[in-house]
Amino acid sequence: QVQLVESGGGLVQTGGSLRLSCVASGDTFENYAMAWFRQAPGKEREFVSGIRWTDGGTSGADSVKGRFSVSRDNAKNTLFLSMNSLRPEDTAVYYCATRSYNRVSQREDEYEYWGQGTQVTVSS
Repeated sequence: QVQLVESGGGLVQTGGSLRLSCVASGDTFENYAMAWFRQAPGKEREFVSGIRWTDGGTSGADSVKGRFSVSRDNAKNTLFLSMNSLRPEDTAVYYCATRSYNRVSQREDEYEYWGQGTQVTVSS
């Protein structure tokens, strides 16, 4: 059974930085893609950034390009999201997700496994 556990959320001021982590277990993830999504209060969950586990190819939403970067540590089965220049509109619960297909998708219904989420709050 694949499990994902996020950590690293918290409260930060506008312009600050946070680094989220997601530890994956239950498989080898060699042919998986992993992604970060977020859901703000009253809004639908949206794609943030994703990465192919094999070659590290990444993609990201336009709203976070230049500020957020996704990476992974294959040896530790850990996914990261480094967030810089944070804005109040980045406030959301951030979720880690994975799918057993080596291609990043921006559609949440294409991901089979999800973490419990970690809260990120950016104060103005």
